[in-house]
Amino acid sequence: MKTADIRSKFLNFFHSKNHTIVKSSSLIPANDPTLLFTNSGMVQFKDVFTGKDTRPYKRATTAQRSLRAGGKHNDLENVGYTARHHTFFEMLGNFSFGDYFKEEAIQFSWELLTTVYMLPKEKLWVTVYFEDDQAYDIWKNKIGVPEERIIRIGDNKGARYASDNFWQMADTGPCGPCSEIFYDHGPEVWGGPPGSPEEDGDRYIEIWNLVFMQFDRDKDGVLHPLPHPCVDTGMGLERIAAVLQHVHSNYDIDLFQHLIQAAARETNTSDLTNNSLKVIADHIRACSFMIVDGVIPGNEGRGYVLRRIIRRALRHGYQLGQTKPFFHRLVADVVAEMGAAYPELAEQQERVVAVLKLEEERFQATLEKGMKILEENLATLKKGDVLDGKTVFTLYDTYGFPFDLTADICRERGVSLDEKGFDIAMQHQREMARASGKFKTNQQLSYTGDNTDFQGYVTLETGSTILAIYRDGTAVQEADEGQDVVLVLDRTPFYAESGGQVGDAGVLTGFGNAVEVYDTQKITANVFGHYGTVSLGHIKVGDTVQAHVNAQRRKSITRNHSATHLMHKALRQVLGSHVQQKGSLVDAEKTRFDFSHDAPVTPTQIAEVEAIVNAEILANTEVHDQIMDFDAAVEGGAMALFGEKYGDKVRVLDIGFSRELCGGVHVKRTGDIGLFKIVSEGGIASGIRRVEAVTGENALHWLKNLNDNVNKTATLLKSPPSELFERSKLVQDQVRQLEKELEQTKEKLAVAMASDLAAQAQDIQGVKVLVTTLKGADAKFLREIVPVLKDKLQSGVVVLASDAEGKATVAVGVTSDKTAAIKAGELVSFVSAKVGGKGGGRPDMAMGGGTDVAALPTALAEVPAWIQAKL
Repeated sequence: MKTADIRSKFLNFFHSKNHTIVKSSSLIPANDPTLLFTNSGMVQFKDVFTGKDTRPYKRATTAQRSLRAGGKHNDLENVGYTARHHTFFEMLGNFSFGDYFKEEAIQFSWELLTTVYMLPKEKLWVTVYFEDDQAYDIWKNKIGVPEERIIRIGDNKGARYASDNFWQMADTGPCGPCSEIFYDHGPEVWGGPPGSPEEDGDRYIEIWNLVFMQFDRDKDGVLHPLPHPCVDTGMGLERIAAVLQHVHSNYDIDLFQHLIQAAARETNTSDLTNNSLKVIADHIRACSFMIVDGVIPGNEGRGYVLRRIIRRALRHGYQLGQTKPFFHRLVADVVAEMGAAYPELAEQQERVVAVLKLEEERFQATLEKGMKILEENLATLKKGDVLDGKTVFTLYDTYGFPFDLTADICRERGVSLDEKGFDIAMQHQREMARASGKFKTNQQLSYTGDNTDFQGYVTLETGSTILAIYRDGTAVQEADEGQDVVLVLDRTPFYAESGGQVGDAGVLTGFGNAVEVYDTQKITANVFGHYGTVSLGHIKVGDTVQAHVNAQRRKSITRNHSATHLMHKALRQVLGSHVQQKGSLVDAEKTRFDFSHDAPVTPTQIAEVEAIVNAEILANTEVHDQIMDFDAAVEGGAMALFGEKYGDKVRVLDIGFSRELCGGVHVKRTGDIGLFKIVSEGGIASGIRRVEAVTGENALHWLKNLNDNVNKTATLLKSPPSELFERSKLVQDQVRQLEKELEQTKEKLAVAMASDLAAQAQDIQGVKVLVTTLKGADAKFLREIVPVLKDKLQSGVVVLASDAEGKATVAVGVTSDKTAAIKAGELVSFVSAKVGGKGGGRPDMAMGGGTDVAALPTALAEVPAWIQAKL
């Protein structure tokens, strides 16, 4: 059975059991900064499990693309050397949100494995949490698994509920026992059943984990039954494929064998068992999908993880003898294997190839930079010394310079490596990654009442009843003047912050009472919290109030939000369809929009985007919204932001030529936006650009300030505004001419000074040595005068120093006949160290310096003795 068939049979089976097939979410978790990457099938359903979100279905099934190469789960170092470790993998899962529970989940898994996949029943073993008698009874009496193949797993990690068979989302919150299903490969393979001393062997392999989300764990560790227990299951596609294809290693399944053969083709490798081919085959999948989901190689965060995976693959290519770019040519093979299941992979194939090719070409420059840094450090060491682990780790971690290459070069120089120091630095980084990757639940207000009826699409004022009042996170029945509160209303015109749009502000009034609302946030998906201060009187639960949204502020927000939709469409039209939204903030002052793009947006492109958006505004078309089925909306051209979570029913918004899925509030006609102007553009991360734009009155204010500055500048340059460019160009040309004349004067001064300075040289064992300070000279002047002085001396050493700009600058020159004994780089390093800095360069010319200007005279005074020791 092919891997693709296994995936489709899984989804179709659960679809036949009334599960909704939910598309795989992005590798970048939506609205979840606690995870670097989606690492399991349940990630996109976290908010459903915690009660912050609801879905129109109670049963779901997915084939979720996942990545474990950073954060809490990091399998990168094991990839290629074990049978079942991957960076990228697919997790098959079925989920119940308060619908069925243990019995149905267990029955479904058994039916699929034994009836659909036709696995022999006698080959399957199961584990349960040692206190979970219910699951044990189902396996034994309902399914008929013999007692000897049902294993109870206890708390084997030194703490209560610390068991492989007890799952918890975090230290507090949803948790529960789980039941794992194992496949027995037979006695010819070493290993024992789960829970035995030989459980780490390869005979018994876990293929499916059924999590029964049954309890809510409080801060004291007490478990409270959940009112609506849930089911979360996960089965690795690659693992079950290995079982069904009768192989022991995931790398022997059809999908990987095809990719391994492709890697062998591109590296001219005949031995298909070489571990480096496995690494390359694994990494091309991970890199391709990361780029599809908008990750670009960089030096931090997700970009750093991608760059590390790419360079690890390239390093293994080098080990196979391939020194030319090859990795990007494997993208077509990934598309051939997985493009049918993931159409976005095929759609972005050209872009994925381009990003990988560029990174491969940059790798040579990385090697050169790493070599330079390594050479500088090795220059200070001699045979028998140790290169410190921190430097080795910096080369590896910051510059991508392979550890084993550093080791090879050090061995050639007779220098050893501080491997312990390197390991300590590496472990520190891993601990930081684990800490940043830990899922931390956001403590929400505890509310169990009715949902909020949002009426803000059609009105800015409603009559409302107070359903709940919170002070300092605690529910209360009343609040007095001056107290800060969070209120829940039965209906509201206030928009709660979502999708990048900030929450509304305004006032609640009634019967001598008033609450100034400064923000509106979601407590759960359908319950709005009104954050404010009681400004007048006394309020209590059950009071009737009039809810008034700040109309002027709302108008500014809607202008900016609607303009964002038009700008998004225009950016894709001007820059390309690879542009994807990576974040946004829409408030009353501006719209801030982050998107994926590999280069700065040029002024010409910005002008083109502005022209397109303003043309749509001038057309003054009516804005339409409608509720549609998700699939119908996408098929109708609506843009769904990849990584966002959508239900079966979605709100489709048509603004001019833009059609997007959006729940925000917007203008009635495009002309209401008034005017659109991009005010800034820049990079915020590798491959991520940010633009800020203003609309309406804010755009007019911005243009007025710009016009005022133009007029002031024109007055300063004594030019009409219409001729300001030509006048500025003339002034610039004059400045350049003056700078050129200044440089010529400096050169003449240097020549004039050279004779006088050369005469000050002293004789040290037959070598002319000039050591002097030039007050106020900059580094450029020192660099230029040293060669002139070397020519004057003809044979000797020049050491010049300056204290300009509050720092010590040192320049050293050595004539070619003296570099065998005296090297400029070593001498400048000696002086620089004395003034609290460092330096380096060639044997005949070097620059350096430091921050301790006061130590400069003493440092220069020691130069003759240093030179004498070298002669």
